[in-house]
Amino acid sequence: MKNNFIKIIFIVSAILNIACSFEPEIENTFDEDYAFGLPENMEGILLNAYGNLPNTIVDGYGGDFLDAATDNAVTNSYSNGIFRVGSGGLTPNNNPIGQWDNAYNQLRNIHIFLENGLGDSVIYDITSETEDQLKRNNLKGEALYLRAWWSFHLLQVYGGKTATGEALGYPIVLKSLSQEEATDFESVKRNSYEECVAQIIKDIDSSIVYLPFKYTGLHPTTGINNLGRADQQVALALKSRVSLYAASPAYQSDDVVSLTGMGQFSVVDQTTYINKWTTAAVYAQDAINKIGTFSSLSESDFASNTTPAEFIWRSFFTNSSLENNNYPIAEFGAARTGPSQNLVNAFYSKNGYPISDARSNYDATKPYDNRDPRLYLNVLFNGSSFNNRNLETFVGGLDSREKFSRNTRTGYYVRKWLSLQPGLISVDNSSSSRHYNPYFRRTELFLNLAEAANEAFGPTGVGTGVTQNAVSIIKSIRTKAGITNNAYVDEVAALGKDEFRKLIQNERRLELAFENHRYFDLRRNLLPLDETVKGIKITKNTDGSLNFVEVDVEERKFNSLKYYYAPLPYDELSKSPNLINNLGW
Repeated sequence: MKNNFIKIIFIVSAILNIACSFEPEIENTFDEDYAFGLPENMEGILLNAYGNLPNTIVDGYGGDFLDAATDNAVTNSYSNGIFRVGSGGLTPNNNPIGQWDNAYNQLRNIHIFLENGLGDSVIYDITSETEDQLKRNNLKGEALYLRAWWSFHLLQVYGGKTATGEALGYPIVLKSLSQEEATDFESVKRNSYEECVAQIIKDIDSSIVYLPFKYTGLHPTTGINNLGRADQQVALALKSRVSLYAASPAYQSDDVVSLTGMGQFSVVDQTTYINKWTTAAVYAQDAINKIGTFSSLSESDFASNTTPAEFIWRSFFTNSSLENNNYPIAEFGAARTGPSQNLVNAFYSKNGYPISDARSNYDATKPYDNRDPRLYLNVLFNGSSFNNRNLETFVGGLDSREKFSRNTRTGYYVRKWLSLQPGLISVDNSSSSRHYNPYFRRTELFLNLAEAANEAFGPTGVGTGVTQNAVSIIKSIRTKAGITNNAYVDEVAALGKDEFRKLIQNERRLELAFENHRYFDLRRNLLPLDETVKGIKITKNTDGSLNFVEVDVEERKFNSLKYYYAPLPYDELSKSPNLINNLGW
């Protein structure tokens, strides 16, 4: 995204000051009307809200995947915030996941644009009223969408329950504030979670009215040169994600869902709860109907020179930072991300059965043979082909900690999103490769629908506005991923909604690994957070055979209900007496 909009104009303060002049007797002062009357200035203010989106998959997390704070992985960067989060070190003073100030700064930029960039004094195309109005409408749609995006960021990170059982979101702001309003701290209060969702959905629906369905052709406003900006498809995808969160058990007030312990909850008001899941299913189905089907990820998508069809909205970047951070030490990397044995065990055998099931034909002496093809897309393991050699993570191997102490802690390296090219990084030179950060994938919409449909109608049921059931969706995802048999899916579906929920959650874990979903999925579903992260210790026998032993790598010290929610920033709490913090903080 930043690559597309590198020409963002940072203008307001500079334009409102007295500009320099070689002729001191000539006054060169620009008033506010002049500053806000220039179309490039107004669009530049709005583009700031794009420019602050995470450019890479690890932006916003200090260079780590957020998965490294879950049971999916660990990080070798002990000084980074994600390690502290994974160790239970989240505090109101130190929250590496939240961007409270940044989000509200972008909302301010959006409001300045909405209030000043759409008036008659700003002309975006002086040659045609029709083209000017088209540009104006498109920018308005983008602004409304971006307000929904940044608002959802606040809701995703800071939404939660309070000690009194309320479900709260963030303080809704719908205009730029005067100095007096901005310093009226007693009036700052969190809106309810439902109010925040309603406002976000309203903005999304409004944005759809003004945005093109997709940027195509050569038109300067609606053409392909605008790819990466918001369109109707992007808005529909966000609407699906927001409604899924809104239905999730962690964000219901106590009169709907009661939180009874770590990983435990009970539904108090079934009707209200099911209605929210029904809404989420309908929104997901609507997005799918308009956007179309999905295509499973492939290795070629990681460094494709054209945007893969699977991506609904993405940024891209061209450098070698992911490889520098995650290649093994011998390959001039930092071996930063170590996928867990927990994650590896979650992948099925290729015939679709869990490796714990005898029918999977899983061989513990050859644990990586005949597995779910998604394992190979996500994880590099001992024996993996890696830049013209085989990876060696066995004890004493080139890529083990015995060889280099800063190598992987788990016995695994991350594969997803990396470009595997011999000589890509070296002592003398680092080449560059194209990488993507998919904000939305098509497969996510189908996972959203499967989850919501199962909760609302059961594994095989459908309701009004929904044409696909959860079982058929999960089968299609697994089949496109390369799993050869779905008999296991039918077996689990026959056990009912609760068991099928677990299967859906696992499918989501596998499909969206290293896309920064797992952290939030665990919390919104009130799943256990304290699973110890495991790795593998591989020893080589004299005959060349290998022994595999699972080992504990890192404890997850999430032993309190408060870890389902994030604390609000201390600075905000200290100055706003009516700002209520989340449960336990």
